[in-house]
Amino acid sequence: MSPNLKQFVRASAVALGLVLAPATLAPAAAEDLAAETDPTLVKYRAERIQGVTVAYREAGDPANPTMLLLHGFPTSSHMFRDLIPRIAGTWHVIAPDYPGFGASDMPPAETFEYSFANIARMMTELLDRKGVGRYAAYVMDYGAPVGYRMFAAQPERVTAFVIQNGNAYEEGLRAFWEPIRAYWAAPTAENGDKLRGLLTLEATKWQFQTGMQHPERVSADNYWHVQYLLDRPGNQEVQLELFLDYGSNLEEYPAWQALFRQHQPPALLVWGRNDPIFPEEGAHPYKRDLEDLEFHLLDTGHFALEEYASFIAERIVALRARLSQ
Repeated sequence: MSPNLKQFVRASAVALGLVLAPATLAPAAAEDLAAETDPTLVKYRAERIQGVTVAYREAGDPANPTMLLLHGFPTSSHMFRDLIPRIAGTWHVIAPDYPGFGASDMPPAETFEYSFANIARMMTELLDRKGVGRYAAYVMDYGAPVGYRMFAAQPERVTAFVIQNGNAYEEGLRAFWEPIRAYWAAPTAENGDKLRGLLTLEATKWQFQTGMQHPERVSADNYWHVQYLLDRPGNQEVQLELFLDYGSNLEEYPAWQALFRQHQPPALLVWGRNDPIFPEEGAHPYKRDLEDLEFHLLDTGHFALEEYASFIAERIVALRARLSQ
């Protein structure tokens, strides 16, 4: 083919959209470069800790203060998917998945210590691996005993708390907890089996929808993400281990409360007041012990971020400004 004919064929192909002209590559490359420098861009990473792959989401400039996002049951860092881009412009954000949750490994319950004390140690090691010294912690549901155990071990590292339906007071454990209390009192196979109903799709939907202003707006992605993980062979045994170990947290409540009074970490409380698992009775006692407390009861349920992500993000950004004063 002659050079002139080659040029004619290529020009015709470009005109028909069959070949990209060189000039069209530049904007795409520029967009890719801009994305890499965008602080809201979430990166998915992992560390091997205690022989277990711990997955985590990370966003924001590491030069900014770190916010550690600690998820609840039965979800994972997925619960923070809408929050992270909203706060990563002012915070360096790390959102891990605990062992047995999310994208982290799920070693068998028979061979691994599924306890809140051990998860707290692993989360601390993750921060150490990342070179994070001081950090603020967003604690929700299971994230509260994980974060408060980290606080108890090294209180000087914690700069602030964001507390969202995360308990540290006996007043916050109401009717929902009665069958779990029975398991604590008598950890038999029979009492454990009675809790397996909490691991079904029906129960998962109930957790996400109950108390919501607009349950029809809660993304069904939550249910399928969570239930796929709960339905893995062996995962129910993992969850029963943690149901049982949750009772050990109650013994630590007085010590955590004393640490609140002693160290007075600045705190933002954003609590779904219609939550049947951690009702608002568990929110008010924080006022007794924390002097620098911004307190909000929200008209929503257990997973408040599903309806109040924008408001909570706004208050977390304001917390960053408050800490800088």
